[in-house]
Amino acid sequence: MTSLPASARPRALAHWLFAVAALIVLMVVIGGITRLTESGLSITEWKPLSGAVPPLTDAQWQAEFAHYQQIGQYQQLNRGMSLAEFKNIFFWEYLHRLLGRVIGLAFFLPLVWFAVRRAIPKGYGWRLTALLALGGLQGALGWWMVQSGLNRTSTAVDHFWLAAHLLTALFTLGGIVWTALDLLALNRNPAARPARLTGLAIAALLVLFVQLFYGALVAGLDAGLVTDQWPLMNGHFFPGVTQQGASLGHVLFSDPAVVHFIHRWWAWVTVAGLILLARRVRAASRRASIAIHSAFGTQILLGIATVMAGVPIWLAALHQLTGALVVIAAVWGAHVAGSRTGA
Repeated sequence: MTSLPASARPRALAHWLFAVAALIVLMVVIGGITRLTESGLSITEWKPLSGAVPPLTDAQWQAEFAHYQQIGQYQQLNRGMSLAEFKNIFFWEYLHRLLGRVIGLAFFLPLVWFAVRRAIPKGYGWRLTALLALGGLQGALGWWMVQSGLNRTSTAVDHFWLAAHLLTALFTLGGIVWTALDLLALNRNPAARPARLTGLAIAALLVLFVQLFYGALVAGLDAGLVTDQWPLMNGHFFPGVTQQGASLGHVLFSDPAVVHFIHRWWAWVTVAGLILLARRVRAASRRASIAIHSAFGTQILLGIATVMAGVPIWLAALHQLTGALVVIAAVWGAHVAGSRTGA
């Protein structure tokens, strides 16, 4: 059972974690815009400290541009790009990396402060440390993702690395929200025990994970541009494979048309799982149930609109934002389903 010494501050910890979660949601949106604007390869080096300062002189800008001109994305897609155009894509990647640094500090510094003040309840120190480690892993995955495209043949990052990068961010987001909810429950009742995952919650979250994974593949492969039709795809229910003779693994995970098709229709399996979860928790928390329905309903509509409008950046970014909100709502519902109170 979790003890609650007089110095513990579960409510303050929960509010801090919710603030970090909000930053991660913003990070997911900016990351989506970075991908949509094909800005992710504009910064070709990883400088954890000095990279926080952008180029300030013409010479520094020219040096950054010269590095970018050596890679395949420039040579095959953006040859002849002006320095002003380069600065536009540099902005999004720089903002994405800068926010990553801000999130790291926003987690690490308060964590140290709470630990020094002995404000962390027993049993939560290791969880918060694990979440910090996940944040570090997220940064490493981001750089490995960028490295996958820093060569003379690639024009974008590897879509599997992109999926790992995004899913780790969303998993971290879910872990932070879950821990914050545990802390709020502890604040209300010092005898409350951490929530557990129920069978239904695990099933719903796994189904959602598959959908998020395919959503990341869609982004990495630009598969949203395969068609602007819904529910058909270029006049057909199933569009067929893009490359004949490819392996089954390639078809399922790397063929843009098939990946788009799976993401489009697995969404309804996800909806079914989330509806079941929402119905299960409705009696305990009507707000959580409403949040789940509202999030996936909005997400479905945004997904259809994004495809039919030809994947405009603002709509696609809203779609990614709502995807993060679906994760939060689903985690909230799963937490309600597994909440328990100690004697």
